[in-house]
Amino acid sequence: MQIDLQGKVAIVTGAGRGIGREIALTLASEGVITVVTDVNEANLEAIKQEFEQLGYQGSQYLCDVRDFNRIQQVVGAVVESYGHLDILVNNAGVAAGGMVTSLQEEVWDLNLDINLKGTFLMCKGVIPVMKRQRSGRIINAASFAAIVPSIGSAAYASSKAGVSQFTRVLAGELGPWNITVNCYAPGMIPTDMNHFAERPEKDQERLLDTLTLRRWGSKDDVANLICFLASDLAEYITGTMIDVSGGKLATQIPKVAYERAEAENHE
Repeated sequence: MQIDLQGKVAIVTGAGRGIGREIALTLASEGVITVVTDVNEANLEAIKQEFEQLGYQGSQYLCDVRDFNRIQQVVGAVVESYGHLDILVNNAGVAAGGMVTSLQEEVWDLNLDINLKGTFLMCKGVIPVMKRQRSGRIINAASFAAIVPSIGSAAYASSKAGVSQFTRVLAGELGPWNITVNCYAPGMIPTDMNHFAERPEKDQERLLDTLTLRRWGSKDDVANLICFLASDLAEYITGTMIDVSGGKLATQIPKVAYERAEAENHE
């Protein structure tokens, strides 16, 4: 059994760098005509060159997910160019934070506007197209913070918890049109935004101790999940959030298993 995405058309938001870039490149490598949107022109130009070098199909658009008029323009251009739109990956996001007592209102608004409202607006932009087709895959970026938040992440965690519930509601509303809507919850995937793998060794050890699979996740761990959710193999999965965190806090103290395993090795 193989995932077959040949000829599908996808939009991946905020895909100029990080996990979004990996998602876009992975989809394109599977034969998906992949449309990348971002707010950074330099990142768009870099991924355009990479697509050309690798022979991947797709296009790039400057687009702020808070701008519904621009979203409609991009969706219209995609449908005009390729005739259909099969997959939307709402990857664009920010993670600015702070303790609630000192959290600036602008930081709260930024998280909610991009992470949650941006997801809502992108969905509104593609739904009419997918309804006409009577098919589609919408895949939203939640976060492990939507399951168990961190201290200082009130704005981010609230926005991602909102994405999770929004996903469930939208899945219910779009079921009659054979459109599935799911979200994914990455755990500790080192990126330019979180710098997990660049922290002091003591901090890294403390974070890794929370994982059942005691290693950092990789961007392709997420991208591979997206390929599955976008495929016909996942046609009966909708309205759910899939945790891709290496079993973060699956048990109360995952480190205990490693301590016992080490003791067994020395017996």
